[in-house]
Amino acid sequence: MRSRDQKKLAQQRCAEQLTRSIRGPFVFLFGMSGIINVLALTGSFYMLQVYDRALPSGSLPTLVGLSILAVGLYLAQGLFDVLRSQILVRLGAQFDRRVAPLAQRVGIDMPRFGFSTAEAMERGRDVDTVRGFLGSPGLVALFDLPWVPVFLVFVYMLHPYLGALTVAGAVVLALLTIVAELLTRRWTGATQQAVVARNAIADSNARCADVLKAMGFADRAVDRYRRANDEHLDLQTRTTDISGTFGAIARVLRMILQSAVLGLGAYLVIGGELSAGAIIAASITSARAMAPIDQAIGNWKVILAARTAFRRLKETVIALAAVEPPMPLPPARRSLRVGQITVAAPGTGRVLLSDVGFELKAGEALGVIGPSGGGKTTLGRALTGIWPLLRGSVRLDEADLPQWDEASLGRMIGYLPQEVCLLDATIEENISRLAEDADPALVVAAAQAAGVHEMILRMPDGYKTELGPLGTALSGGQRQRIALARALYGNPFLVVLDEPNSNLDAEGEAALAAAIHGVRARGGVAIVIAHRPSVLAAVDVVAVIQDGKLTAFGPKEAILGKVARDGAPRPERTQAVNASNRERSVPERVPA
Repeated sequence: MRSRDQKKLAQQRCAEQLTRSIRGPFVFLFGMSGIINVLALTGSFYMLQVYDRALPSGSLPTLVGLSILAVGLYLAQGLFDVLRSQILVRLGAQFDRRVAPLAQRVGIDMPRFGFSTAEAMERGRDVDTVRGFLGSPGLVALFDLPWVPVFLVFVYMLHPYLGALTVAGAVVLALLTIVAELLTRRWTGATQQAVVARNAIADSNARCADVLKAMGFADRAVDRYRRANDEHLDLQTRTTDISGTFGAIARVLRMILQSAVLGLGAYLVIGGELSAGAIIAASITSARAMAPIDQAIGNWKVILAARTAFRRLKETVIALAAVEPPMPLPPARRSLRVGQITVAAPGTGRVLLSDVGFELKAGEALGVIGPSGGGKTTLGRALTGIWPLLRGSVRLDEADLPQWDEASLGRMIGYLPQEVCLLDATIEENISRLAEDADPALVVAAAQAAGVHEMILRMPDGYKTELGPLGTALSGGQRQRIALARALYGNPFLVVLDEPNSNLDAEGEAALAAAIHGVRARGGVAIVIAHRPSVLAAVDVVAVIQDGKLTAFGPKEAILGKVARDGAPRPERTQAVNASNRERSVPERVPA
């Protein structure tokens, strides 16, 4: 209980830090807004003094003095307004610098838990939305709203009837703002979901552009995008209609109010209760009092978007605060122990791997075989910590993966996924995993271990060759071998290779086998997930994964011979092996 309370307290403090850096400047800007709004009374005072003092007296020096004073106050107001605007823009940039990396960090993790790429990218767009709002007229209107009573009091001092009329107008506009909030709230969430769905389709179409073009169904993909976009536009139109309608109503009421103040003022002048200058002063001041409310209604859509984005960013920061940094541990050197792990697909929750357990010692290489969809790739993602475990543990030198911080764990793991993904960077940066001041010797050593050094040297700029988006300038085999070099960079203890020879020719397969032998020779652990048996030449242990179960595990010759004799394991054999696995944390190897 105490640990839970401490975690909640840490999350609360982390959420407070999201606004702590801008809280002080906001207080300062609130005070500055007060000065700006007080100076906004300059026009009212000027007209009041001109009509009630300068004109009746016919004094030119009085008129000149009032004009000079008014110009000076206008310049001061303009200066404060410029300063407020510049401070807000810089606060937005400061907020972006502080929060954008956190949002990017969560965006990288979100696909691991079943979120789409478009949903992950929304965190970055949330930062842009909040930053844009910090320099927008909508925030300025919110700063000015608390100072509306200053103008109402001034109008009331001119005459109580004028003050009451202006207050009534302010109340009506405030009610319009509340009604607009209630009506648009129900559509805001739906509109955001529609945006995410549309962007997810656009991202999918961009990633599959080659397939769409080659097989001629790009038009159908565009139609699918069009339907999602139409749904988004319909929802956005409803929201915009509401905010636009109430904005127009507010502007009309504001003009009516201004005319009503003039009319009422004229009536009071005729009755001898008000001066002519007071009519103009009251008209100017009442219009200034309504301006922040009118501006807030006009920018209500922006305000709602910023509020929603800020709420998601707050959740993002809290999610990061829930992760406590573990104690540093020495690098793993001895063993990999998989303790009866169960893994479900993020998002759907469907169990893909159940009660799988085995152990490998330093210098061993495991080949994982089995039918498609059996759970082999899921095993690779679980061993590298990409997908979370429902049950069980993956231990390096008896330490569970969560006991390592991400950077330390990453240095001990090399991973070549089934779908090779290279960054839009140079070959050197890809192999070195974007390491700053990477040691060229380590980069070359990794390339040589993957048998790709000579191929890189033949490229236009060698290791400095820019790969472009997703490395599409390279062939599939070249991308796969560079990704293998990245997996081998820094001599990681655990190397997991998922279908590493799917795009390789005979020369590439020979280099791959040599790389696996190299991992074993230096005391590492290699796990090779494969369909093609040629890659198994370099392994000494084989596991069979079928229907999410570990159905066989042992020396390569024994397992491959058994598979050759019996074919795919039958269901009854699968159940027997799984029952045996549950009785011991690490299954015994099949004797040779």
